[in-house]
Amino acid sequence: MWGHCCSTPLLDQIPASTIPCLDPKVAMEAGGLPLELWRMILAYLHLPDLGRCSLVCRAWYELILSLDSTRWRQLCLGCTECRHPNWPNQPDVEPESWREAFKQHYLASKTWTKNALDAESSACFSLFCRRRERRTLRVGPGRELDSLGSALAMANLYDRIVLFPGVYEEQGEIILKVPVEIVGHGKLGEVALLASIDQHCSTTRLCNLVFMPAWFSPIMYKTTSGHVQFDNCNFENGHIQVHGPGTCQVKFCVFKNTHVFLHNVPLCILENCEFVGSENNSVTVEGHPSADKNWAYKYLLGLIKASPSFLPTGDSDSLLPLDLESRDQAWSPRTCDIVIEGSQSPTSPASSSPKPDSKPGSQEAEVGSDGEGVAQTPDSSDGGLSPSGEDEDEDQLTYRLSYQVQGPRPVLGGSFLSPPLPGASIQLPSCLVLNSLQQELQKDKEAMALASSVQGCLIRKCLFRDGKGGVFVCSYGRAKMEGNIFRNLTYAVRCIHNSKIVMLRNDIYRCRASGIFLRLEGGGLIAGNNIYHNAEAGVDIRKKSNPLILCNQIHHGLRSGIVVLGNGKGVIRNNQIFSNKEAGIYILYHGNPVVSGNHIFKGRAAGIAVNENGKGLITENVIRENQWGGVDIRRGGVPVLRSNLICFGYSDGVVVGDEGKGLIEGNTIYANKGCGVWMMASSLPHVTSNHVSYNGLYGVAVFSQKDGSGELPGGHGAQENFSEDGDAILWETELEKEDEPLRRPLAFALVESNSINHSGASGLYVQSSEALHIVTNVIHANGDRGITIAQSSQLTHVTNNSISCNRQSGVKVEAQCKVELRGNGIYDNRGHGIITKGDSTVVIENDIIGNRGSGLQLLPRSDTKVIKNRIHSFRAYGIAVRGRAKALVQENIIFQGKTNKTIFQQISNNRECVMQNNKFLVFKKKSDTWRLVNPPARPHLEHSLRGPSVAHSGQKVAAMATRLTARVEGGYHRNRSIFCTIL
Repeated sequence: MWGHCCSTPLLDQIPASTIPCLDPKVAMEAGGLPLELWRMILAYLHLPDLGRCSLVCRAWYELILSLDSTRWRQLCLGCTECRHPNWPNQPDVEPESWREAFKQHYLASKTWTKNALDAESSACFSLFCRRRERRTLRVGPGRELDSLGSALAMANLYDRIVLFPGVYEEQGEIILKVPVEIVGHGKLGEVALLASIDQHCSTTRLCNLVFMPAWFSPIMYKTTSGHVQFDNCNFENGHIQVHGPGTCQVKFCVFKNTHVFLHNVPLCILENCEFVGSENNSVTVEGHPSADKNWAYKYLLGLIKASPSFLPTGDSDSLLPLDLESRDQAWSPRTCDIVIEGSQSPTSPASSSPKPDSKPGSQEAEVGSDGEGVAQTPDSSDGGLSPSGEDEDEDQLTYRLSYQVQGPRPVLGGSFLSPPLPGASIQLPSCLVLNSLQQELQKDKEAMALASSVQGCLIRKCLFRDGKGGVFVCSYGRAKMEGNIFRNLTYAVRCIHNSKIVMLRNDIYRCRASGIFLRLEGGGLIAGNNIYHNAEAGVDIRKKSNPLILCNQIHHGLRSGIVVLGNGKGVIRNNQIFSNKEAGIYILYHGNPVVSGNHIFKGRAAGIAVNENGKGLITENVIRENQWGGVDIRRGGVPVLRSNLICFGYSDGVVVGDEGKGLIEGNTIYANKGCGVWMMASSLPHVTSNHVSYNGLYGVAVFSQKDGSGELPGGHGAQENFSEDGDAILWETELEKEDEPLRRPLAFALVESNSINHSGASGLYVQSSEALHIVTNVIHANGDRGITIAQSSQLTHVTNNSISCNRQSGVKVEAQCKVELRGNGIYDNRGHGIITKGDSTVVIENDIIGNRGSGLQLLPRSDTKVIKNRIHSFRAYGIAVRGRAKALVQENIIFQGKTNKTIFQQISNNRECVMQNNKFLVFKKKSDTWRLVNPPARPHLEHSLRGPSVAHSGQKVAAMATRLTARVEGGYHRNRSIFCTIL
């Protein structure tokens, strides 16, 4: 077989048609021996004899192959030139085929001799020349030669020099002028060579040696143009240098505090090696791969293509952890649902039973001390037509208008329209399901080309441990790393100065700084890696670096999972980022990545934080179960947050803090324990087309910056340190500012076209001194009021919203607030339609219909203009004026509700309440029918609503199955998010 490659062909190269085909029983049992006994006999044969036996016939060929776990395993492990095929990372895991592993090593060990075959085949007269046999020169005590230098002086082309056990110290630099093979005899460690070798020949192989530096130079080996091959060697406390167009092939070697320097190399292979205790970088790849290639380049390239690939095939590309105890039970790459944990949903009250003194069937509005009505009824008005009065008294008829209520539309397949149930599984839509690495590479041709490319240095199945640095790629260098382990280093990989790296399926953990560091326009592909337990960020991207980060698991970091800063860019796609101590992804200092399709969960801080003028397009991510805000935007952060699922957070869904800006569009913000969106009006955020439901506190809360809550808690902001070696860097002095993306300029905070429903407190809560526009939202079935305006020193516009079925009033305006309500439809709320204490409230052209309290209640010291509205109360007054309220009630249509209630109530003779040109409609008989026509029922949303998360453009009957009964105590009405209140 391949024991004598010149006379015996490789088994895989034998054509099946050339093997004689005999019946296996005839072949095996001719001597009367069973197959099992033949296997025992053949297990004693040496490698050449096995090769000859395989040529007998097909039955013998298959019999030789069946010795994989016996004889082939013995041959592989007994070879002094190699080690276990999975050493050093998985020495306890057997290869798929011992014979194939042995064959691959044998082929690789002969690469250095390919040059001799090329030289011989190029000479015509070689056909007539007798082949010269290689000599073996023996060096050592009692042998014919006593030093390596004397052996090299006598060596001819491709001779073999065997060093017997001992220490060989050369006093001067050794220059290799002819191709030779230098092999240590005996076990590894018995032959030590203290020398500085400079290779000037085309090829050399060194095997089974321990290299140490000579007294006069730290350089143990250097080549500038030839090919060198190291097999099963140890290197201690020195340097190895390979300069292009030189190449190298290193396998089964140990580097102890040794630096491998590769400069402009076209191709080098480092495979199954261990790097330990480095005081600097273990491997440095510098310079663009040389265009001038030596003879070995094509053979190395062929060897790489023939070896097993790390690229995924079929469904075999799920990450297999090497350290299972250190990892969380993460989602597999095929995860398509979410399991809800906990005992109750964030919007469930501690107790939702009715008051003991209330009658079960009572539907009368109970008026509190501030005049706000709360209907003490069963949960029966959670959407749909105006409530029926099946339990009414016969003599107290209630007249109902024919109208319909805007309700939330199904989003993400309808999974997020019902309340979260503990232990239930929520199916994710296909756009949010994690793809496998193979699927992503098939979709992205550029990524596939990167993953398949081989240029510069290939490092695979190596172990880097217990040192300062792993691999350093700089100055247009190229490196590919596959299946390596980096542990207990200061950093694993650094890529700077326009260099490119490809990292596939590596494990990177317990680094004292960042795991992977890219700077100064570094880039490449980082895919399928397991990055965890690092002291700084798992991946650190700075200064215009632009990598593709794909299908990684980045978890349990002591700081953030991924950091993008200093004009860093990058595409961060389809990763699992979880259980990190700080933000899963942190964007700051003009960082501007594209973040899409990731699952970011169970972090101890925010899911994504955008601060200090950070940017980014953040789209179609699943951000869940994080301790702080799902997305936190502050201090000049200007991201685009679009079509994400932000759910089950232990704080707020989205936080827009002091000086935070950006576009928040089309997101589903579901079942967070705090607010759905917590923001400052001074930041001028644009919140549009989001579906905000089942959050524990407010759906959307808007506050003023003057409360000081813009200070970031510990772990963010000024306390962050993102220098590469721990020293402070003033990033803002070296940033190159880029043009702002084209966005709609806003002079005020805007909340538009959102569906806000089933919040634990008010759907929208405002306590701000800045201008605010609330436009075309559907605010439905919230646990407190629909909209609460507690503070508004500048005018707040509430326009064209549908406000329905909320547990208390539709809209409440507190004292000293300036509000304009125009074009809204306020339906079926359990308290009053609108209740106001404001000193400048304008209520114009609204439909206030079917509410259980009064349609409009004006409290003492309020100043209100009520113009051109259509008002109807379910069982109370159309308009109730209490105390010395100042009001202008003009050109309204007011419908009678209950037979024993008047349409208009005024507590005292108030001359400041002016009534002009109003139309009062009292029903005369039960068959009367009133409809909201000319114009049709408000709001008129047909041309206003847009985006995937808002209500249908046409009006729709809401028929929600689950009712909400939670109420929020006064303590929740602070002007801070739960995020800040905890701290």
